[in-house]
Amino acid sequence: MSDEEFKIPELTDNPTPEERAEYVILRLEQFIRDGRKIDEGMSFKLWQAMAKVEITNAIAEAEAKSQKDDVVTKRLLFTFAAALVTVGFWGTAVSLHKVAYLAGGLVCLVAGLFLMGVAGEWRFRKWSKRRQAKKRREALARVESLNRRIKQLEHQLEKEEKSLKKKINEVARIAS
Repeated sequence: MSDEEFKIPELTDNPTPEERAEYVILRLEQFIRDGRKIDEGMSFKLWQAMAKVEITNAIAEAEAKSQKDDVVTKRLLFTFAAALVTVGFWGTAVSLHKVAYLAGGLVCLVAGLFLMGVAGEWRFRKWSKRRQAKKRREALARVESLNRRIKQLEHQLEKEEKSLKKKINEVARIAS
């Protein structure tokens, strides 16, 4: 298994702080794998610069996501308030016999349906985020499994290298 096969999963909507941290760690590991040379590792200054950029991106993305969630919550609250005022106004108008029952009922029905539509969108987003979080957890589990297999292969290669060096030394001793 080569380093080119090491892939980082993409973060989707609303990851938890733990998932963001795991993502950043995996990205940093990818930097090290991609940047190392055969006989040496990546320079520390280069690694630091890449780490800083990756952590900055993760924090900025988390802040932007928080602001996006606030917009949805504000829309739900505004819609709830507007529907409540509409139902109250038209209900009062109907009770004072200033508007026909059918007209008042239709206006209240439309306001209620609109409110239920916005609340339904909010619940759908919540369900969608949970589903995407599950997919992210599964992808991170696959990456962790891949990392373990890579480390096992590296360990096996080191053992094989040592045994081959021993054999070469034995053959060299026998030959001399």
